[in-house]
Amino acid sequence: MKEIGGYLELDTYNMPMMHGDAMAFNSGRSCLAYLIEKKNIKKMRLPKFLCACVGDICEQYDVEVNYYQIGKDFLPREESIGLVSDEWIYIVNYFGQMDNSTLKRLKAKYKNIIVDNIQAYFQKPNDCIDTIYTCRKFFGVSDGAFLYSDVEYDVLLERDYSCERMKHLLGRYEKSASDFYSDYVKEEEQFEHAPIKRMSKLTNNLLHGIDYKYVEKKRRENYMYLHQKLRQINELELKIPVGPYMYPFYIKNGEKIRKKLKEKKIFIPILWPDVLELCDEEELEYIMTKNILPLPIDQRYCIEDMEYMVKEILNVV
Repeated sequence: MKEIGGYLELDTYNMPMMHGDAMAFNSGRSCLAYLIEKKNIKKMRLPKFLCACVGDICEQYDVEVNYYQIGKDFLPREESIGLVSDEWIYIVNYFGQMDNSTLKRLKAKYKNIIVDNIQAYFQKPNDCIDTIYTCRKFFGVSDGAFLYSDVEYDVLLERDYSCERMKHLLGRYEKSASDFYSDYVKEEEQFEHAPIKRMSKLTNNLLHGIDYKYVEKKRRENYMYLHQKLRQINELELKIPVGPYMYPFYIKNGEKIRKKLKEKKIFIPILWPDVLELCDEEELEYIMTKNILPLPIDQRYCIEDMEYMVKEILNVV
């Protein structure tokens, strides 16, 4: 029975939500697990430059894993891909550097591909290509991911419940990230073995309250400023993606620069430290993990923040 009266809850938002026509899950892990189950995937070719959680999902579902390498342009090194019968290839759209024509070409060549657009939230999906997006890399929500695929969506899946996982998000909004970092780590760890669920009602509502045009504009402005100031010393030849994720700044001694920036409270992550265990030191993936600085350019920041970050970077380069 519906409750009437009493105290007010969070308002319901009604603005259009990006990817509203996709299947909504609680995490990117769940999207991949759902595809593995529904398409009966038994073999997967993964890039070495990748979050370990993808390999963990494959292991959990008894998927045989082999690896391929990428180039400095983030594209697969095709000589390292020798697909066998019934093998799928997992394509990561790093920093949104693969446009849809490139993804279509890879689909035509390899047939069975899954596109990870986790770093390309604002890039539209291609028809007939299984594509995964996740919300938590772009917005302050506690769960959420989208899957485009021709598999049937099981609307009877249990819905995730996320109001108790909001402490680190609300805490950082009113205080600082360091005050709630342990809570953030705790919530991230919960996804490691979480079952496949639908997106929570709370996250679905919050995503209906976002001004996506504003977010896209802010991210692009910040990205363009960094690109203009750093492109001459960035070892990457970059495209300008739509609604960028971060600005990948690749420079020798990037690891040392990262440590120096931390002293100035500029926190630059190592995206996937597990790569350092998977790869040999001379492999490109190892070198990029050490030396690519993914600089934050998201909607929280303005050009003045970008100016400060550039100044501190140039002071230590």
